[in-house]
Amino acid sequence: TMINKVTLVGRLGKDPEVRHFDNNSSVCNFTIATSESYTDKEGQRVEQTEWHNLAIWRKGLVDVAEKYLKKGHLLYVEGKLRTRSWDDKDGNKRYTTEVVVDSFKMLEKRESSSNNPGEGQNFSKAPEPISNQSTSQDSSSAKVENESDDLPF
Repeated sequence: TMINKVTLVGRLGKDPEVRHFDNNSSVCNFTIATSESYTDKEGQRVEQTEWHNLAIWRKGLVDVAEKYLKKGHLLYVEGKLRTRSWDDKDGNKRYTTEVVVDSFKMLEKRESSSNNPGEGQNFSKAPEPISNQSTSQDSSSAKVENESDDLPF
């Protein structure tokens, strides 16, 4: 049995970006930062930060993310790694690996949002049936692959 599962707890690096496509699907992209600290050989405390690119394809989750997630929020995320490729404007093959989000949980209650769904609420299922998820995801992925790379590095 093979497993492709990612679990992250981190802070959003920017507000989520949502794109809508002609086939009535949408994708939400955002980054979260995770950090760990350790003591090096000289006894100095070192903090190492990793940035992770995330994508939400499930309609119900996209809607929740667009409405509630903001830069700086602490988030628990579960998903799977997926690598996609496209040709850039010079014809070079480009690749990116991202976490395709299956569910997320907001870990902090934000005072600034009176409509916040609340601390610790889980989001994992779209409100409507998602039986055709793979079909719409595949057709949406094909459109995204041709877009330019907007990664910060």
